[in-house]
Amino acid sequence: MIEPEIPKAEDIQIFPSSPAPRSAGFGAGLRAWFLTGVIIAGPLAVTGWLVWWFIDTVDHWVKPLVPPALWPDTYLPVRLPGTGVVLAVLGLTLLGFLAANIAGRGLLRLGEMILDRMPVVRGIYKAVKQVFETVFSQKSASFRKVCLVQFPAKGMWSLAFISAPPAPVLADALPGKEDHISVFMPCTPNPTTGFWFYLPASEVIEVGLTPDEAFKLIMSAGVIQPGVQKAPGELPEVVEALKTAG
Repeated sequence: MIEPEIPKAEDIQIFPSSPAPRSAGFGAGLRAWFLTGVIIAGPLAVTGWLVWWFIDTVDHWVKPLVPPALWPDTYLPVRLPGTGVVLAVLGLTLLGFLAANIAGRGLLRLGEMILDRMPVVRGIYKAVKQVFETVFSQKSASFRKVCLVQFPAKGMWSLAFISAPPAPVLADALPGKEDHISVFMPCTPNPTTGFWFYLPASEVIEVGLTPDEAFKLIMSAGVIQPGVQKAPGELPEVVEALKTAG
């Protein structure tokens, strides 16, 4: 008589084992390829659009100031973009060359004397001129140092740029005996707007960021961190990560 074989305990499975994880399918691969294409084409498209917008805007500003005989569009069957940018660069360079000469300085002083006699225009011109001279001056330290300030409340830190120190008439009016610093804090994602205020020097923490790194950090709302940059050969790793996520 043949005795029945008794199964061992380790061979008995009360619950069926879970199936082995499936590898990423064709749909996940398509999704990864599409997102990779977006990563490649997106920056190119945005950069191209910004460059085209700048060229087109300058062309429309410069074209009414230049005689039609100097425009290549007059002799070509198609519009040639970028001519206004070239003419603007040449014109500004020539203006700077003439202003550096004695005759040019005399004409510049004469023009400023005329503007100085106009009540409303005088204040606007002087303010804008001082801003341009301060920002574009090689010796000026304004907006070249990045700092941290507590804004909009205590314990909440925001990036800002150190501006010019307060004038004596304002420094004497500020409370306390501590020196104050003028800072400008841009808004996200539009850094052309923001808040400008005076703070005690002890409440301003200077950080070792360049203005370019600070602007990227502000405009991206913290996505683009300083010192973190993808190497050109890391795109395949992005594709694999997208496939795994899918």
